[in-house]
Amino acid sequence: MTEYYPIFLNLKNRLCVVIGGGKVAERKVLSLVKAGAKVKIISPEVTEALKKIIRDYNLQWEGRPYQEGDLKEAFLVISATNSPEVQKKVFQEAEARKIPCNVVDKPELCSFIVPSKVQRGDLLIAISTGGASPAVARRIREKLESFFGEEYTIYLILMRKIREKILESRLSPEEKERKLQTFALAPIPEYIKNGDFTFLITLLEKEGLSELIPELNILYKSSRDK
Repeated sequence: MTEYYPIFLNLKNRLCVVIGGGKVAERKVLSLVKAGAKVKIISPEVTEALKKIIRDYNLQWEGRPYQEGDLKEAFLVISATNSPEVQKKVFQEAEARKIPCNVVDKPELCSFIVPSKVQRGDLLIAISTGGASPAVARRIREKLESFFGEEYTIYLILMRKIREKILESRLSPEEKERKLQTFALAPIPEYIKNGDFTFLITLLEKEGLSELIPELNILYKSSRDK
């Protein structure tokens, strides 16, 4: 059994190469784009949905089979092709170049695996069973999705602003920590979910952060309009 090291990568403006043009490649490309990566797709053909993603995000697509040397400048590579021969060659080149590589559904040809995830704004929870059972990871993800609703998007936007204000203040380190813990431990998400801001407004006023009350109202209205 492989022991994996959990990590979050900053892919902004990094070249990520995806080999393949099917349904799986669609998902991989879109997730990389959302992470800010520069994505290059190598595949003789791609799905109509992937063509649209390529157009919408102005991505590079080389309409041909993979060939050795395609990973030369890559920061990361994902192989989403059904060809065992291509899968093996991609992994071998990635290993030779010391480039992190994921061959979909082939853990023995991976230097990293992609976990199942739950994301609510700045909240990102990764779930993995180490390849033992993707179905179990999916089940756990679904449970977490029901627990961590969209209210956490608003909650963390607000918490970021609260943290910035507290850290910018001239309070003692001890008082700053007290305030940060007060907001972190308060049941704020539940009140946001129910649309009841009385508790939070009172807390902001009590902790000297009433200037954030108008922003709270804007955040909530924006979320309801989506």
